[in-house]
Amino acid sequence: MSMTDAAGDFVQRFLFEDLDISGVVVCLRESWQRMHARRNYRTNIRDLLGELAAVTALIGSNLKRPGKISVQLRGNGPLSLLLVECTESLRLRGMARAGERTTAQRLIELFGDGQLALNMRGDGAGGTYQSIVPLDGESVSEVFEHYLSQSVQQPASLMLAADDSHAVGLLLQKLPGADRCDADGWARITQLAATVTLREIAGLPPLRLLPRLFPGETLRLFDARPVRFHCPLDWDKVRRVLRSLGREEVDSILRENGEVVIHDEVCNHAYRFDAAEVAALFPALEPPPTLH
Repeated sequence: MSMTDAAGDFVQRFLFEDLDISGVVVCLRESWQRMHARRNYRTNIRDLLGELAAVTALIGSNLKRPGKISVQLRGNGPLSLLLVECTESLRLRGMARAGERTTAQRLIELFGDGQLALNMRGDGAGGTYQSIVPLDGESVSEVFEHYLSQSVQQPASLMLAADDSHAVGLLLQKLPGADRCDADGWARITQLAATVTLREIAGLPPLRLLPRLFPGETLRLFDARPVRFHCPLDWDKVRRVLRSLGREEVDSILRENGEVVIHDEVCNHAYRFDAAEVAALFPALEPPPTLH
């Protein structure tokens, strides 16, 4: 595979060939900025959503068949939900739902009795996988380090960071033969990885970043994959939802509010229907045929 000089929004895998340690680096720019645009999230909530977006893209890059992964951090605290969805083609979308204002940073304070819920759904015969576990960790990084280490039964090291402009991540996973290759390799690599900053991942392509971060190591970089924000308008889906409510219910909403408004919370789209558009949803029935 070529050592691509990645740019834009990307996920890129790499391998320490002499150590049996794998890695993935993700950098989200435009896709992340579009995800939180016009949301007015408080800074601490926005940055946590960015970290979840980065790790969801990392996990989503493992999807081999058409489908989607949905990752939620949820609870009963001031922050009730972080949700990010990613397809096998790395199309990303997400949102946060928060109540009272808080400056808390620890997940236990933000979510209260919280859970990590991960759902993978394949198209067609791809099947569905769901995992729901308690939040175990003081940060999004710690939660997913613990989850990934448990799910694959191998240690994982994860760095996540986000601000208004970027959401980035660096994941390392220890493969079964790592200790035979170099007994000190995992400790050495994770110590070096812990020094990386958001600005370094955002400012340097992996072709330059990784040799600088891990000097003297033999690295193989695989082709970078682009990540895109994907939240198109879907008027047909909304029309089907309104038709499923029935004419009487939709007319009642129209009389009360003067219009019918459907808000897509995940994509932050508002769909508005006036009286004429509601009428078009429910065309008049044709008269019954005349019996002869």
